[in-house]
Amino acid sequence: MTEQDGSQDWIAAGLAELADGGVERVRVEVLAQRLGVTKGGFYRRFRDRRALLEAILENWVEGRRTAIERQAGGGGRTATEKLRSLITLYSEHANAQGMAIELAVRQWARTDPTAARAAGTVDAARLRTVAGLYRALGISPAEADGRAVLFYSFVFGQGLLFLDETPRKRAKLLAACADRLMEVK
Repeated sequence: MTEQDGSQDWIAAGLAELADGGVERVRVEVLAQRLGVTKGGFYRRFRDRRALLEAILENWVEGRRTAIERQAGGGGRTATEKLRSLITLYSEHANAQGMAIELAVRQWARTDPTAARAAGTVDAARLRTVAGLYRALGISPAEADGRAVLFYSFVFGQGLLFLDETPRKRAKLLAACADRLMEVK
């Protein structure tokens, strides 16, 4: 499927519906209405709903992989700077739709093996990248792997916590957590 054939429009609309209400909302009729086209346009691009769902997952995985590489890349910065930059990105610059899609894929993955594989692929890439940054700080491979799990548990979990705190107190709590994640023994 190429971008010129309009498939990306259907995928983007599918991702928006996924974010708004989960995989159950990703229906051909709903997407056609959102796009202002007929259902026939869908069937010229996808053989069925399942093909669209697979394309949505492929798009999500590729987008996450690209984001991981971009976020953890950046020549000239140290591993510490890259880790702190990731923490800042996830704690100060939250993308509401991106987080809604992330949560919807995770919920979908609970009942669908294809979605579970997609989530697992993204998780593995994220953990591998962050563990590599920790190893660059001189941390043993086993400890780096554990810290990578803690790191992602923090960056995703913090968005669900501290909601009732003042911005100042929330910032202090996040900074204290980030400092612990950055400790090198």
